[in-house]
Amino acid sequence: MLTADLGRHAAGLFTTRSGGLSEGEYSSLNLGAGVGDDPEAVARNRGVLARTVDAPVGFMRQVHGTQAHHWDAQSVPALGEEPVADVLLTEVSGAAVGVLVADCVPVLLAGAGGVAAVHAGRRGLLTGVVESAVAELRVVGVEVTHAAIGPCICAGCYEVPQTLQEEACSAVPELRATTTWGTPSLDLAAGVRARLRATGVDHIDHVRACTREDDRFFSYRRQGVCGRTAGVAWLP
Repeated sequence: MLTADLGRHAAGLFTTRSGGLSEGEYSSLNLGAGVGDDPEAVARNRGVLARTVDAPVGFMRQVHGTQAHHWDAQSVPALGEEPVADVLLTEVSGAAVGVLVADCVPVLLAGAGGVAAVHAGRRGLLTGVVESAVAELRVVGVEVTHAAIGPCICAGCYEVPQTLQEEACSAVPELRATTTWGTPSLDLAAGVRARLRATGVDHIDHVRACTREDDRFFSYRRQGVCGRTAGVAWLP
């Protein structure tokens, strides 16, 4: 697991594939429900994660949108019953929020009194999921001071059609990139960084690794059927 710098008010990490109980394409620390893995193995893997961070971990059913859910940590939703959202936040000390990925960008936000986990895929990024997450924390009085960007597919690997690149870059110019083989691509991490800075967040940790190139992580582009790693943030 890889540590994320979220300042003195919070803690964070990004998981790798190792240390779990799943088998086959999901080997071994698959934390994603609904991807074809044995639900019992997923539940046990989530238990491993909860013990690692010494806190209950809430997840969400991600839909590439901008909806946020405030988790009160009264109970951990059962597998398949997680709230539908792409931003999960909590103000509860001793509770953790998580985002699941297999190429998209996991983003963690923190400030005094609150944390959020954000699923920033291409669609969510373009429709404002980063801005929505920062705004939701501000609504409850939490000013985001730190953010962490986790392992995701890199600009050199994320090939897209030129028409899609032009459409995306018209909204977020910082996304424009080229693959290592010379075709149009998107730099999702650069896009997230730009949107964070636009909202006033300047302290941004970037845990750099390409999920497609680095088999420590699950990658939909590389594997097709695969598990999910997580970004997790919590208030100690």
